[in-house]
Amino acid sequence: MDSFTTGAKFECLLFDMDDTLYSMSSGINLACRHNIIDYMAHQLAIEESEVPKMCLDLYKEYGTTMAGLKVLGYEFDYDEFHADVHGKLPYDKLKPDPVLKQLLLSMPQRKIIFTNADKAHAAEVLSRLGLEECFEGVICFETLNEVGQSKSSTRILCKPLLEAMEAAIQIAKIDPERTIFFDDSARNIAAGKAAGFRTVVVGTSVLVPGADVALESIHNIKEALPEIWEGTNQLDLDSVIQPASVETVILA
Repeated sequence: MDSFTTGAKFECLLFDMDDTLYSMSSGINLACRHNIIDYMAHQLAIEESEVPKMCLDLYKEYGTTMAGLKVLGYEFDYDEFHADVHGKLPYDKLKPDPVLKQLLLSMPQRKIIFTNADKAHAAEVLSRLGLEECFEGVICFETLNEVGQSKSSTRILCKPLLEAMEAAIQIAKIDPERTIFFDDSARNIAAGKAAGFRTVVVGTSVLVPGADVALESIHNIKEALPEIWEGTNQLDLDSVIQPASVETVILA
């Protein structure tokens, strides 16, 4: 792979997953929010009438509702939270995306997922989309919050914290100035720009603060960012397009 990227302007492509690699219209995001609300009301015994607003407020303030609940002092098992919130998602709405797969495989750079979700959810989504062979690794909840570390802390490390961006840079051993960061969240894009990434907001044609490029769909990537393929020739691309027989691994 090094020989393919020698002449390339960028060395790494860092992708958010949910609502970035697939459309928000899938309903996964909405279903996830409903599951979180249900968990807060029934597992944490928070007054049901207060839960919807509290859920949204914590998400806006802390990056994820889960992170906000931790700051407020609620005690819960992270694995159980993720199993409850993600275990009931309508994953069947996600279908294989061969067009995106070929686009990703044709990119000569390292490709890494950077998500706030847990590893089980990341694996399920990538499998449903048929993209599990397209990425070198996954930076996820478990990566950023090592076992034992977060349980004694009052804070969960997640996007859009700049500290989470810096952790991803160290974990993946990447140069932010030669990395493109793709995300659907305006807050995450702003944090990515602060960390030094070239940034692409996905899911809108309107630039948000900190975004260098806006993509209404991830499928428009070749038209919007032809520089990803600069420094390669067709022989190189034909070699890269052959799927690797390795699984995406959790980076740690």
